[in-house]
Amino acid sequence: MSTDPRAAFDLDSAWRLDDRVSIRPERFGALLYHFGTRRLSFLKNPTLLAVVRGLTEHPTARSACAEAGVDSGEMPRYQAALASLAESRMIRPRSV
Repeated sequence: MSTDPRAAFDLDSAWRLDDRVSIRPERFGALLYHFGTRRLSFLKNPTLLAVVRGLTEHPTARSACAEAGVDSGEMPRYQAALASLAESRMIRPRSV
């Protein structure tokens, strides 16, 4: 069993922001607050914020990343960030 968080996050699936999450844009990216779990997450750059905001508009997380300007060399880093957001229930799978 892999301990790599990216292994559990499928970039080729559809994802969305949880309905109970609020986004507060900041200079460095954004703060996400989950009203159900009371957890706070930091998005450390504007590109990750663009990816998260674009999840609902794209058929896959990979396409949301591409639209936000994430190139293939950066994809593992963004996959790990999205895996962390999924683990903390900030984002969730959606049906297409």
